[in-house]
Amino acid sequence: MNKTHPQRNGDVDPFDSAKSFSEERATCCQPPSTHGGCTRRCVCISATALLILAAATGLALALGLLPRTPVNRFCVASKNKTGFLCDDRETCVLASQVCDRVSNCRNGEDEQEKLCGDLPHSLPGFLVFRCGHPARWVYADQRCDGMNDCGDCSDELGSLAACPPCGPEWWSCSPVLYEFCSCIPRRLCGDGIQHCTTWADEYICRP
Repeated sequence: MNKTHPQRNGDVDPFDSAKSFSEERATCCQPPSTHGGCTRRCVCISATALLILAAATGLALALGLLPRTPVNRFCVASKNKTGFLCDDRETCVLASQVCDRVSNCRNGEDEQEKLCGDLPHSLPGFLVFRCGHPARWVYADQRCDGMNDCGDCSDELGSLAACPPCGPEWWSCSPVLYEFCSCIPRRLCGDGIQHCTTWADEYICRP
């Protein structure tokens, strides 16, 4: 006759010890109304799983396996000029200071190879202004600065430039000699040097 021995305290049911990790996690982490709350072991398992997931995500980001959110580098520098935002999210350098072989950002991100390796193609579009001649370009902050940076004045007079009229610190005359387009700085009026083809800067304009 087979005898049935009662299970003593401390004995482990072989079936219970063989429970899989997923079965125990699913059982112990049911809502309190169905299982009386999570056990300490389940909380430990859950925390460990979260740590492993966080570590894996961080590693994937570091290795470039997950897409990174693109950083918006556009900012407005002094005199409302287009600028480049540094990593500190505070320093805004002029567009023309990017890739000028001088580190204007604290960590030198404005001179990185990925940014300056193939000018102007490696630059973000907001930093570049395309001149009337397809082979020429200037930095965006050089548009409407009064200077003939493109060589054909398309950065000052062209329809794409859309520059406002000469301000109070400028004298309007066209055509203009030398490096200007349709305006010259008033400080050049009456300096004894012809800047307007009509000599208006010497006989009419006053600084």
